[in-house]
Amino acid sequence: MENRSGFTILIADRNPNVRDLLKRELMSDGYRVIPAKDSREILKQVFSRTPLDLLILDPDLVTVGDTAIFEKLNNRIPRLPLVIHSFQSDRSQYPQDVKNVVFVEKEGNSIEHLKKVVAKMLKRNQEDSYN
Repeated sequence: MENRSGFTILIADRNPNVRDLLKRELMSDGYRVIPAKDSREILKQVFSRTPLDLLILDPDLVTVGDTAIFEKLNNRIPRLPLVIHSFQSDRSQYPQDVKNVVFVEKEGNSIEHLKKVVAKMLKRNQEDSYN
């Protein structure tokens, strides 16, 4: 599918069904989507030449447990918007100094909410880039 929006989103979730669902839904909105199943794949994409516009991250990834991944992301792409997509609503376990972070709790109908959050974050980040 053509990338009408011009945005590339990295989706990191341990569950292949969730990755596929999010990929399908976001691609239908015109985004380019890159899936990742663990922090190794996240870092591979972050350090590749492909420019990323947003990361959707399930913090329950087996290898994401420590805050080092957040530090690496913030050091490499400090303005990269990050959506923490999780069943947990406890935000205290995540670094508070990471910029552009929004939490979206996984629920049965959270896909529409997630898509709205993604669109809003990308628009805001694009506007901030021009200022």
